[in-house]
Amino acid sequence: MHKKLLIPGPTEVSKQVLEEQNRPLIGHREKEFATLYGGITDKLTNFFQLTPDIKPTITTSSGTLWFDIIGRSIVKQKALACVNGAFSKRAAQTLQACGKETDILEVEMGKAIKPDMITEKLENEKYDTVTICHNETSTGVRSPIKEIAQTIRKNYPDVIIAVDAVSSLAGDKLIPSEIGCDLLFASTQKCFALPPGLTIGLVTDRAIERAKTVPNRGAYTDLVDIFEFEKKHQTPFTPNISLLYALNKRMDLLLDETYDKIYQRHIDMATYTQTWAKKHFTMFPEPGYESITVSCINNTQNKDIKALNQQLAEKGYLISAGYGALADKTFRIGHMGEWRLEDIKQVINLIDEIWEIK
Repeated sequence: MHKKLLIPGPTEVSKQVLEEQNRPLIGHREKEFATLYGGITDKLTNFFQLTPDIKPTITTSSGTLWFDIIGRSIVKQKALACVNGAFSKRAAQTLQACGKETDILEVEMGKAIKPDMITEKLENEKYDTVTICHNETSTGVRSPIKEIAQTIRKNYPDVIIAVDAVSSLAGDKLIPSEIGCDLLFASTQKCFALPPGLTIGLVTDRAIERAKTVPNRGAYTDLVDIFEFEKKHQTPFTPNISLLYALNKRMDLLLDETYDKIYQRHIDMATYTQTWAKKHFTMFPEPGYESITVSCINNTQNKDIKALNQQLAEKGYLISAGYGALADKTFRIGHMGEWRLEDIKQVINLIDEIWEIK
């Protein structure tokens, strides 16, 4: 039996989107590909209300590649990496692995990164890049990136702001021009409700100009080269054409639904899940900073998450245990992508039955 995924990614993919991958392949240097690819980037521009100075691109990769892109193409001298969980920590470690000097601003897991924390660091040290995870999947924490970015832009205008929105973009409402960030990226297996394998990047002209001043950008991670090929509606290296067919269809569906309705749908799913969690358990994130795409819940009743998933599997569903050190202490319910409130209600009712919660 197929288990429908309510984990923090990959998420469930509709049959009509999956079927798009059955289309015949085309040459990635042919006009037909440029038409397909250019059409997708036009749709991304429309959906995310991109201003002329912000450009979309799509890499055939997991989102983690973009940590390397930031490390190889954006950080010039020294970065400040904000860490509040496992994936923001991975970003910091990747910058260091790229040989870039990196200071880490780390807060306790479950806490959000806040503007005053970054301001304090920027007042005492010179950084050319700040990295932030908007939606830390390991903890279910949503940091206030708009307030953070606007504070940095106002007081430290030369600093490039890079945002990991892997598990929030296209679910949570993120408009780069309103946020004020320079680089924002997301994987397609999360809120875009596609199979894994693509990452969408939204990048400002000034970030591309920064990249031109950074030596040793690598090959796959060369942001300048990526956007040179964008001018021709192509990619530097062979892309996953089948997934691009799927993304093209998914963008049509997203545009039809509209971003405002998608955002409200995710808020509704999060509100229902977290109201239930607060009634029977407690939430792991600090109050006011809960994600709207994944709920991380304290296992205050010491329930057996593995046994729960075994029984949920018999009903055709899968949720997630806590991540890493939080494995037995928390559990996570993903509510992103194409899920609807009625689906979330059904799964939570099943959990109530299995755990005999009243």
